Amino acid sequence: MTVSVRNRMGMMAAMGAAIALTAGAMISSTAEASPIVGQAAPDFSVVDAQGTVRSLDEFKGSKVILEWTNHGCPFVQKHYDDTHSNMQSLQSEAKADGVVWLTVLSSAPGKQGYLDGAGAMDQAEATGATPSHILLDPTGTMGKAYDAKTTPHMFIIDDDEAQTLVYAGAIDDRPGTNPAEIPNARNYVKGARASLESGEVIDPATTKPYGCSVKYAS
Repeated sequence: MTVSVRNRMGMMAAMGAAIALTAGAMISSTAEASPIVGQAAPDFSVVDAQGTVRSLDEFKGSKVILEWTNHGCPFVQKHYDDTHSNMQSLQSEAKADGVVWLTVLSSAPGKQGYLDGAGAMDQAEATGATPSHILLDPTGTMGKAYDAKTTPHMFIIDDDEAQTLVYAGAIDDRPGTNPAEIPNARNYVKGARASLESGEVIDPATTKPYGCSVKYAS
């Protein structure tokens, strides 16, 4: 009888542990769920390079583009190359149309691409970048909320009340590091913006991002 009770208690404990593990996995999965195109974009609250707290709600009524970057990454360097200035041109064109362009740095301190506010401003000046704001995300909280995987990784948010995410993925269809590929590339960001402005369906609305992995904290 004693052995039976002990066995029963052990089974109950094991079942309890399994349930706890399953619940924990469900919570983790929910917390790290990828944002869904066609639904509201994840909110955020992070400090920019000038020390001002920025949130998604602040930009309600404006279209928003998020660009994850790391200037130590050759895929990022490709799009900031002086010959084509691809990313800089996209930033200028978008801002001229009233779009808010937010460049996001999610590299953790001590890892490739990490910059403090002053360093981020200096880097932008050196490359001729002109985002609306540079957001500093050294804890990776914002990056993980968007499931940002690479640099670059691009997201477009509509100006509707819900702030709907309308595009997520690569900057274009040439997943290499050679700037010479840019003129013949299909620029997904430019195409998505054009479709959004004309009221057409964005196609594709999701693509596989390419580049260096985001250097999150371990």
